[in-house]
Amino acid sequence: MLPRGSFLHTPYLTHLSLQRCSIAKVKEGAFRGLGRVVSLNLAYNKIDILYQESFDGLSSLKELHLHHNHIEEIQPGAFVQLGLLNVLALTHNRLVYIPNMAFQGLQNMKWLRLSYNSLNNLAPEAFAGLFALSRLSLDHNELQFFPTQTMTRLPEVKRLELSYNRMTYLGEGSVSMRKLTHLHLDHLSLQDLSDQAFSQARLLSHVDLGHNQLRYLEPLTGPTKLAILNLTGNPIYCDCHMRPLKRWATVGGVKLLGACAGPAHLSDEPLRTVTSSDLRCRSGADALKDEEEEEREEQEGDGDITAAPKQTVKCPLSCECDTEAHHATCESRGFNKVPRGFPTRTQLLDLRGNRFHFIPTSSFPGTGRVVSLHLEFCKIHEIEGGAFQGMRNLLYLYLSDNDLTSLEPEAFAGVPKLTYLHLEGNRLTQVPGAALLPNLFVLHLERNAISKLEPAGLPSSAAPTLMDLYLSNNAISGIAKGALSFAPIGTLHLDSNKLTEVPADALADAPRLEELNLSGNSVRWIGPRAFQHASQSLRRLYMDRMGIEKVKEIL
Repeated sequence: MLPRGSFLHTPYLTHLSLQRCSIAKVKEGAFRGLGRVVSLNLAYNKIDILYQESFDGLSSLKELHLHHNHIEEIQPGAFVQLGLLNVLALTHNRLVYIPNMAFQGLQNMKWLRLSYNSLNNLAPEAFAGLFALSRLSLDHNELQFFPTQTMTRLPEVKRLELSYNRMTYLGEGSVSMRKLTHLHLDHLSLQDLSDQAFSQARLLSHVDLGHNQLRYLEPLTGPTKLAILNLTGNPIYCDCHMRPLKRWATVGGVKLLGACAGPAHLSDEPLRTVTSSDLRCRSGADALKDEEEEEREEQEGDGDITAAPKQTVKCPLSCECDTEAHHATCESRGFNKVPRGFPTRTQLLDLRGNRFHFIPTSSFPGTGRVVSLHLEFCKIHEIEGGAFQGMRNLLYLYLSDNDLTSLEPEAFAGVPKLTYLHLEGNRLTQVPGAALLPNLFVLHLERNAISKLEPAGLPSSAAPTLMDLYLSNNAISGIAKGALSFAPIGTLHLDSNKLTEVPADALADAPRLEELNLSGNSVRWIGPRAFQHASQSLRRLYMDRMGIEKVKEIL
């Protein structure tokens, strides 16, 4: 349970994620004090009822994620405080019925997601007040009839998703939505469809009727801008009864998707390629030539000539060099030594997927203009000092998914502008502080074997400008005080490690921290003032899948 006032000590949060925390109830006023939060994620919990004023205090909220809960009731006024909400996700819950005015107060809602529930009834005023709603997702429910009366209360909806429901028939005027452009009615049980079903939806441009039980279809009255009509997966019988639809589609420029299910000689023939003369009934005369219409489909660019490969002046054997784009690639060419002889103006050099194992000193001569270097999946286990010497303009270095266990202090010597360093997916056991450079801004160390962070491994001279540090999926069990004092870290990802408590002491050295991800750690209890030192700067906090059992005053 989230008690009242749980977040009073973190007033500057803008993003809060509490997925998989076994929350069963949100008490009135639980989120008071979070007037700056724009995104709240409560997915994968056990919430069954949304009480009145459950979300009181979230006056700036733009996105609310409640999918994968046990919600079966929405009480009146549950969302009344969320006047700025744009997206509400209620998918994968247990809703059967939506009462009148259930979403009262959501006057700025743009997308309402109600997919994967058990809805079989919508009250006439269920969506009243959703004046700005442009997209409504009701797919994967139990609706047996198109909710015409309910939908007329949605004047701005442009996209409506009703796939995977139980409708068998759409009658005249069923869809009366004047701004609707995209309608998804696939995977229902439609056996018949009135030609007037969409007569009050004149702006429809895309209609998906795929995977139903339609054998014939009359030309549709109403839509004047229809571009695509999808009939894929229907048992369409292509005889003379389909001729009016084919003519209507040709004249109106409507693209028909799907194929004939019969008769045998037209089985699997795409509807787009079938001509009027093909659509015959056995009892009719063969002389239909005078009625045949010109239906020559325009070829969609199949005859375009592929541009010849650009002529290059200089390029290593088996590689490709584009002198106009300043790109060169030797990806997955089986090299065991770094190739040489690239054009001097190359800016992106892609060498991933080779078998270099060892990168010796001065391996990249003549690459002084390269900005981005890719060395992923090259089985590299050692980099000699000065290996990148001369790459004075290198900003992005990708060493992901190799076999590095450590880095020499001079590994990146001669690369003064290096800003983004990717070392994820190696076997490093500690942060390579001695090898880091002064201009480094973003460091990726996910999926390594780092077990702890200590000040000794991260001297203040290592990367004094580092802002983003990613340490997800390591084996970190502790972070010593002072370990984060070496740089003004703004983003810190510690998810999927082995922490058993919030590293409050270490966070005291990160006064500029804006985003903290602790998801996937086994933190059962969060004590008072756990984030006190970061409370003035912290904006985005993620604590999903932690098995939290108790929260003391603050998250």
